[in-house]
Amino acid sequence: MRHSLLPLSAVAATLALSGCISFGAKPPPSLLTLNATAQPQPGQTQSSANARSIVVQTPAVPTALATARVPVQASVDTIAYVKDAQWTEPPARLFARLLSDTLTAQANIVVLSPAQSVSDPSGNLAGELRQFGLDATTQQAVVVYDAALTRVNATAVEKRRFEARVPVSAIDAASAATSLNQAANQVAGEVATWVGGR
Repeated sequence: MRHSLLPLSAVAATLALSGCISFGAKPPPSLLTLNATAQPQPGQTQSSANARSIVVQTPAVPTALATARVPVQASVDTIAYVKDAQWTEPPARLFARLLSDTLTAQANIVVLSPAQSVSDPSGNLAGELRQFGLDATTQQAVVVYDAALTRVNATAVEKRRFEARVPVSAIDAASAATSLNQAANQVAGEVATWVGGR
């Protein structure tokens, strides 16, 4: 009888503890992502033999953006995060992928990985994603990207700041996703026009 009670008491203790211990934050109802409005055509073949190529680096970010959460500028010197708003992956990677799709579709540029570019002379697009969130003081989604471009066979680095501000109806997850996607695509389109300009 004693041996049969021991496992039951252990199970009871485990069940009691499970109500007190959390192994991570409760996930939001849904996750946010970015989608490029200019998409490469399925089945389209590109070759760096007859088109320019480039490597798109994942941009550097400040600490406030080194997370999957969506920052909101609550005041001039205060940053909070939008409740229940979380990206599927860090926004810098999502933005780099959106840039790659836009460059491919809009500027007809072959986007290579760093490993692929070793044997192929290509340009390099790096930079810093300075802002990627909401501004509660102006009710806007804000994307600011400082781009640094080294063109094919060039040694000089060209730098340019791109900024987009899109009105946001509310400071919540749904509004953040829609407005930031629009602002990110606006910036990506302007970057593609600049990179493909010559």
